[in-house]
Amino acid sequence: MFAHGSPGRLTAHDLGRFTGDSLFDGIARAVCAAGCLPRKELYEAWEMARRVRRVCRGGRVVDLAGGHGLLAQILLLLDDTSPEAIVMDAVLPPSHTTLHGALVSAWPRLAGRVRFEARRFEEVAVTPADLVVSCHACGSLTDAVLERAAAARARVAVLPCCHDHARGDGGGLAGWMPADLAIDALRATRLRQQGYRIWTKTIPAEVTPRNRLLIAVPEG
Repeated sequence: MFAHGSPGRLTAHDLGRFTGDSLFDGIARAVCAAGCLPRKELYEAWEMARRVRRVCRGGRVVDLAGGHGLLAQILLLLDDTSPEAIVMDAVLPPSHTTLHGALVSAWPRLAGRVRFEARRFEEVAVTPADLVVSCHACGSLTDAVLERAAAARARVAVLPCCHDHARGDGGGLAGWMPADLAIDALRATRLRQQGYRIWTKTIPAEVTPRNRLLIAVPEG
């Protein structure tokens, strides 16, 4: 069984699984050629990106706690009206250049449009035209991403994980629903109170059980 949520790396041995002409299969082949990315990260990034692009088009992509930057690069491939992407993480994985090179080899139009920066994402200047994204920023990092985007009135999409039940704000709702869900529900409510329109979606649970996707766009 080829489990989409496996942490095992995709390598050249898996190329035969992705022989189609679809964009996803092309991306998967590039990931296999790079040989450095866990299988689940491919499916998480793809499932998140395609749902985000149904709501949010254009704008610079700002991928916070972005790791290898696959999410940002898929967002560019899905919508060429986004001019560029910046991927920020406190520590970038050394193999991010290998993955980026494999994607550029397949899609030369990505060259020069993706910038990687190893620094705290609080240092990046976010603008209202940006699309801020983060896939599985652990615990309170998700809240920091949302706060950063809301301060700039930028569009934002997060796939939260590793909820901190002790410090996370569940609004006292844990008696009615799981603590993880209560924390995410309060995140959505806060964005509505800040003048955002929200979309609450999920990606397939077979990819990750932490599959709640929150997308928010400033009203008006």
